[in-house]
Amino acid sequence: MKRYGLRELSSMSEDDFVAVLGGIFEHSPWVARSAFAKRPFPSTAALHSAMEDVVDNAGLEAQLTLIRAHPELASKAAVRKELTEHSNREQAGAGLTECSPEELARLQQLNRAYNAKFGFPFILAVKGHNRQSIIDNFARRLDSDRATEIRECIRQIARIASFRLQDLVDESR
Repeated sequence: MKRYGLRELSSMSEDDFVAVLGGIFEHSPWVARSAFAKRPFPSTAALHSAMEDVVDNAGLEAQLTLIRAHPELASKAAVRKELTEHSNREQAGAGLTECSPEELARLQQLNRAYNAKFGFPFILAVKGHNRQSIIDNFARRLDSDRATEIRECIRQIARIASFRLQDLVDESR
């Protein structure tokens, strides 16, 4: 994956900026497009904060659209590696592509139950997790109410975006 310096990102055209950063928030280039006006970014943290502000101020419907843009964990599409490059790498890194048949069945059952209860997929920044901790988080969060889960999903999406920016941006350039 190519890495970019902050000066390079800040000097890009809006279309190039969105082309590079449009996938930081899964299938939601509108986040990068809205953050573009806040350039220049003195740090990766400032870029992340600008993008996070866009999401925080987007309103509930836009936030739900963002949540729904994320794939289910260990879904059939994930097993076939049909997700975005970022999502494939993240789920593989957490071992989700190596689930036992029992783990896969449990995750798919949790996906169905979660989606039926909340109307959107379970979101977890899986970096640093293993299959069991993911299953445990999933089961625990099924006890939450919808408003709590919306906030938690947005928080998890921000964590995912932070990890993705760390992989993409080289502050030394």
